[in-house]
Amino acid sequence: MAKPPASLSGQDEGSFAYLTIKDRIPQILTKVIDTLHRHKSEFFEKHGEEGMEAEKKAISLLSKLRNELQTDKPIIPLVEKFADTDIWNQYLEYHQSLLNESDGKPRWFYSPWLFVECYMYRRIHEAIIQSPPIDDFDVFKESKDQNFFESQESIIALCTYLQELVIAIEDVDENQLKNEFFKLLQISLWGNKCDLSLSGGVSSSQKTNVINSLEDLKPFILVNDMEHLWSLLTNCKKREKTSIRVDIVLDNSGFELVTDLILADFLLSSKLATEIHFYGKTIPWFVSDTTIHDFNWLIEQVKHSNHKWTSKCGVDWEKYIKMGRWVYHDHIFWTLPHEYCAMSQVAPDLYAELQKAHLILFKGDLNYRKLTGDRKWEFSVPFHEALNGFHPAPLCSIRTLKAEIQVGLQPGQGEQLTASEPNWLTTGKYGIFQYDGPL
Repeated sequence: MAKPPASLSGQDEGSFAYLTIKDRIPQILTKVIDTLHRHKSEFFEKHGEEGMEAEKKAISLLSKLRNELQTDKPIIPLVEKFADTDIWNQYLEYHQSLLNESDGKPRWFYSPWLFVECYMYRRIHEAIIQSPPIDDFDVFKESKDQNFFESQESIIALCTYLQELVIAIEDVDENQLKNEFFKLLQISLWGNKCDLSLSGGVSSSQKTNVINSLEDLKPFILVNDMEHLWSLLTNCKKREKTSIRVDIVLDNSGFELVTDLILADFLLSSKLATEIHFYGKTIPWFVSDTTIHDFNWLIEQVKHSNHKWTSKCGVDWEKYIKMGRWVYHDHIFWTLPHEYCAMSQVAPDLYAELQKAHLILFKGDLNYRKLTGDRKWEFSVPFHEALNGFHPAPLCSIRTLKAEIQVGLQPGQGEQLTASEPNWLTTGKYGIFQYDGPL
């Protein structure tokens, strides 16, 4: 197989990677520093002087990081001893060995964008864990919670829709079931628009009822492999497999997570799956990514809603977890900088876990970047080729486009879009259901 193309990086002035490193990342760091400032009195109430000192220390480390970035200083290794520290530092050394820099040091604008962006979030985490007793503080929790609360009307509409569907599910014929499956897949796709790392942490909640917009949004789906997902799951069902397992690699908490849980609930209720496995992040990541705390918190909030159908969803979801029909996993690999084709080497246990699935759904942009190695692929390169040997099970990427990478398009499709809409790759306006697996 030909060597994969070069990585996207901040060297390309004016590119989305360049603007992310130059503008968006410093904005996010400033917001994190501001969040710590605003919680000063809370730290003092909880921990006294020690809390105040810890807040000062974290802010000083984060200001130093922001300065390193803005002056494009060499990227320095992690210092604190944590489960993944050595892996990160080895990765940094490996990159250093590939460089022709005059001082032989990797720099923020010249290193692969995927690595740089992941490393920045890992350094934010380092600043917090080096500052006990506030070392368990999630600097992004406020904005994740705000996204959930501001999307209440849409959440209620979705929960109501699901509950009415579940009540009638026994009487729904095959064709109707397929339509409902496609509808909930699309809701999960457009739920992916609510990404706080794209807006620099500024609110991006879902204020309109997405169910009513699905027809209007259809033309913006550039790759639509929903049919493959339907035939895969219905074939499993027809072959009377005792268990049908769907794995969902999560992206954002808040409204998007609700759309994913609604899809997961439907998969069980329609018997298209018998168990769902979710994967989240072990540490706060990319502003709005889901951690176990976000997952549990959100289900708890839904359960305590004063709207009956919403509350019913929360009760059911808790029941699925207790019964072991919904299983949540986290793994350190999801917050490392590696592309997924390295998973079988770097995290063989996780790769083996994913191999147990009949279908894996990868939500969102960061997953797509890691699936394809975040490289300068031609638009028409087949998805299978860009996966570079990563095939644990049949898989599908469900993402709205927010990074300058897209493969598997028809010849000329990408070029045509570029001519009519220069920013089509990064606005979240377009979406894909891109499948790889046996047809």
